[in-house]
Order: sequence, then C-alpha cells, then structure tokens
Amino acid sequence: MEKRTLQTIGFVGLGVMGKSMAANLMKAGYTLLVFTRTKEKAEDLIKEGASWIPSVKELAEQADVVITMVGYPSDVEEIYFGEKGILAGAGPGSYVVDMTTSKPKLARSIYDQAKEKNIHAVDAPVSGGDIGARGGTLAIMAGGDKEAFDALAGVFEAMGSNIKWQGEAGAGQHTKMSNQIVIASTMMGVAEAMVYAKAAGLNQEEVLESIGTGAASSWSLTNLAPRMIKGDNAPGFYVKHFIKDMGIAIESAEELGIETPGLRTSKKVYEAMAEAGEEDSGTQAIYKYLLARS
Repeated sequence: MEKRTLQTIGFVGLGVMGKSMAANLMKAGYTLLVFTRTKEKAEDLIKEGASWIPSVKELAEQADVVITMVGYPSDVEEIYFGEKGILAGAGPGSYVVDMTTSKPKLARSIYDQAKEKNIHAVDAPVSGGDIGARGGTLAIMAGGDKEAFDALAGVFEAMGSNIKWQGEAGAGQHTKMSNQIVIASTMMGVAEAMVYAKAAGLNQEEVLESIGTGAASSWSLTNLAPRMIKGDNAPGFYVKHFIKDMGIAIESAEELGIETPGLRTSKKVYEAMAEAGEEDSGTQAIYKYLLARS
C-alpha cells in the first residue's frame, strides 16, 4: 500500500474534546484543516492558523490524515460513506482515523472499504475527558494494521500519553467498550460514596483524601468526585454520549454472549437522568441526581 509523509491533518468534530485535540496537533507543528457544520465553532482554531474546509470530502482530498471525533455511530456512517464522504475524497496512501467511541463492527466496515481504495484506516477511541484532551494526555486505544499505527505515532503523541495498539480493525473500539464498562459501575460507586459521606455528616474533601490513594482509587474518584462536591456539572463528557457508549457496550456484549449487570444498571440510572433534563450535563451529574433522591 502506498504511504506518504504525514503533515496535513484534517479534523472533523470540534466538540468538548475535539477542539482541544485539534489545537494540540497544531501546537505539534501539523498543518490543520477543519470541518464543522457551523464555521463559528472553528473560529478559535482558524485564528490560530487552521483552515476551514466546507465539506468532509474536500477535506479528505487535501489531507494526509483525516481524524474524526463526532457524536454517534450514525454520524460516523454519514461522514465516511457515500459519494460525499471521507472515503470518497481520501487519496491512496492517506490515513483515516476514527477517534469517536463507536461500534466495533462499524470500525471494521470502514477498514474494509478503505482497504479497497488503498487507504489506511485505524479506529482509535480515547479516554481522559476534557482534562486529558486539553493536556494532551489522552489514553488512545487503536485497532487496525500495525504498520498504519506505527506511521501515526507522531500524530497520536500530540494528543495522548498512553497510546497502545490493541490488534486488528475494531480492537480499539472493543478496548474502549471495556473502558466504558469499568467507568459505568465506577461512576455509580463514586457518586454513591459521596452521597453516603454527606449523609453521615463527614467532610467530603477529607474523605476523598483518605480513600483516594487506597484500593478505591480511580480516575473518576480523583477527577470527578471534586466536581461533584462543588456542584460543577459542566460536561467533560456528556451524559447523552455516555448513554450511547453504554448502549454500544451492551450490544457488543450480547454479541459476545456475556452478561453485564453493572453496566445495565448504570445505563438505567443515566437514562433516568437524561429524562430529568441532565442529558447535556457532565457524567458527574449522577451525584446531583442521586443526592436529590436520598
């Protein structure tokens, strides 16, 4: 398969995490092209030197690497496939990297169609939220050909610090599902612990100091429990997107023939939160939701 020097990166999806990821690519010296449905979302990056491209197909025609970080699997399908999609515009030897948390089967479909056009496709979902995106410390879980992963090393290093190749196409998404399964039950536990500490009349900050370095320690406890206590529900990761992820994980688990009771319980709670008006809140709003019902 033809390969090329990777300098021009096209980025699709400038949400809570995507904008910071794109900014870090520019800081690393890459030429950045961006596409958003509304140009206004890209204004900050344009001021820093990025170029806005009016369609994903045109962006793919001009980029060595196209990175996508959108909301849902349906969004991924829309931008990759069809006459106006990324795969229609990308040239031989170019790279397409979907960093959206999406379906493993969809990652495999993108890989198969890309390979027919001599395009290198990698699925590389991330973990670390807005904090990791801003700091360039995201965990990046990649699936696809090892040679393609190795060629993208510099690109990934501009956005993350824990970067691992997990296997063939779809393996990155399967790894992210494992990640989300852990987080689903962990977030329930963190929120319940903070509600319990408050009900017991304890100083929640001091409780965190005690349990944060022991067996209960986790990223969620360290980074999101303080936000819970302060009432800061700004989205580092949206409730609505977490529900989407949990749905994918449940579907994938069913295909593998395994049970996920903790995941299913967490999804029910988050769906109730969304119905109560918290779908655009950060996932840490689960504390607010449980506290109100205690």
